[in-house]
Amino acid sequence: MKVVVVKNYNEISFQAAQLITDQIINKKNSVLGLATGSTPIGVYQELIRKFQKGELDFSKVVTFNLDEYYGLSPEHPQSYHFFMWNILFKHINLKKENIHLLNGITENIAKECKQYEDLIQKSGGIDLQILGIGDNGHIGFNEPDISLDTRTHLVNLTAKTIRANSRFFNNAQEVPKQAITMGIGTIMQAKKIILLANGKRKARVVERTINGPITTKVPATVLQLHNDVTIIVDQEAAFQFASQQ
Repeated sequence: MKVVVVKNYNEISFQAAQLITDQIINKKNSVLGLATGSTPIGVYQELIRKFQKGELDFSKVVTFNLDEYYGLSPEHPQSYHFFMWNILFKHINLKKENIHLLNGITENIAKECKQYEDLIQKSGGIDLQILGIGDNGHIGFNEPDISLDTRTHLVNLTAKTIRANSRFFNNAQEVPKQAITMGIGTIMQAKKIILLANGKRKARVVERTINGPITTKVPATVLQLHNDVTIIVDQEAAFQFASQQ
């Protein structure tokens, strides 16, 4: 596990975008696992800038998104489908057939999850997975539990996650109570993983992720078992980790 501490959010975005750029340059048909939420927005903006400058070509890249709210249509402004198209996809030359997003209004959860897993395997597996981290240590929407489902599945969101995500909605009551997410096993099969975190409120969970015991109560701690993880954090998020070095 490699930990990179940078000055601020802009530097997190720049460093992560450079790693993604290197991946695509080294393998034009790279399979990327993409995260949503506020944390990776800066990364996507940097990738768009590189594309517009002619430094990146996404024409052979394949993408799989980490998760999607269950019950939100692709057209819903808070769906991750809507988010990805507006924040990234429509600004670069990714081919539509190479973009894979979970269907939040599927009538057959089991079928949707299996098809998603099959598509990942058919694509050769994820080369580089981008992750954010929740205040409670969730990665994707894999919430703290007594056990962790290993593959893409439907999950009940915790009250803490619903509360944290309510900032994107008018109120907490509007936040979906469930989501479909890649499982821990799916994430851990990625060849490389980048985890991003910024701000003081992430300091405790970052420290536990890096130094704490591996526990299902903090799902991100399982990343300690992966052989190629880079954690990029700003000084505020690294505060507790750095204080113990």
